Amino acid sequence: MFATVLISILLAGAVTAALRALYKDKKKGKTLCGCDCKNCADRGICNGEKV
Repeated sequence: MFATVLISILLAGAVTAALRALYKDKKKGKTLCGCDCKNCADRGICNGEKV
């Protein structure tokens, strides 16, 4: 029982840290693909922009 709770807490912490890192990167203008969005042919897919 204790191991299940401990693993669940660690997993929740890891997921929270990953989501926080993604959020911070998005605020800084970084993308998941590593591409420069201004010059990307698929920027409409990522950002919902009309090209």
